Amino acid sequence: MSAHLALRSGNPALGAKTFSAAPRAIGDEVMTVGGTVNKTAMSLAILFIAATYVWGQGTAGSLPMGLIWGGFIGGFILAMVTVFKQTWAPYTTPLYAALEGAALGGISYIMEQQYPGIVSQAVFLTFGTLGSLLFAYRTGIIRATENFKLGVAAATGGIFLVYMMSFVLGFFGINIPLIHSSGTFGILFSLFVVVIAALNLVLDFDFIEEGAEKGAPKYMEWYGAFGLLVTLIWLYLEILRLLAKLQSRR
Repeated sequence: MSAHLALRSGNPALGAKTFSAAPRAIGDEVMTVGGTVNKTAMSLAILFIAATYVWGQGTAGSLPMGLIWGGFIGGFILAMVTVFKQTWAPYTTPLYAALEGAALGGISYIMEQQYPGIVSQAVFLTFGTLGSLLFAYRTGIIRATENFKLGVAAATGGIFLVYMMSFVLGFFGINIPLIHSSGTFGILFSLFVVVIAALNLVLDFDFIEEGAEKGAPKYMEWYGAFGLLVTLIWLYLEILRLLAKLQSRR
């Protein structure tokens, strides 16, 4: 596989050969865009229910930190399983949504205590971005050309490497203050990451549409929903991080 093809999507769940590797389906067993939208809505509903439960525990004075960390770790494991076993997506995607919902409910509650009102702003901006980019994609304002895909994927890979380096260095007590600070550079970095996370949604739309056009099997609707969920969670967390930096400057 050439480097050009390998970097067609920044989302690891929706790589260049995601749908072409799946067997072609026929009749009612074919993946559709509408079916993927429904599966995404169901997954988001599960995520919100789990998040609301953990948030409620925090309000009651007993925030379950074990459940929050378990959500992040379990969600990561399920994400890896789903990427490598796409046929399991109808089962792993709802579980992934529940685990990530628990984790997001906890982190959101903690952030809300520090910066009142930040969560509602982050949720509004996340879904506002989703709706705006979907409109721009459907009307042709933004097109997922090969150069666009390559650029977004390269930027996503660069961000991943920076975060991984920061994570590893953290074990040795070394921080990268510029990217985590609330200074000008830190805010510009977070803004850049938010933009790249948002543009990954365009790649997700493109790959889901491609899967429907190629007649991918029905279970790929759940896999497409999983891919969108991964990007939306990343986008929400990065918006939350950006808003926290901005509010800390006041």
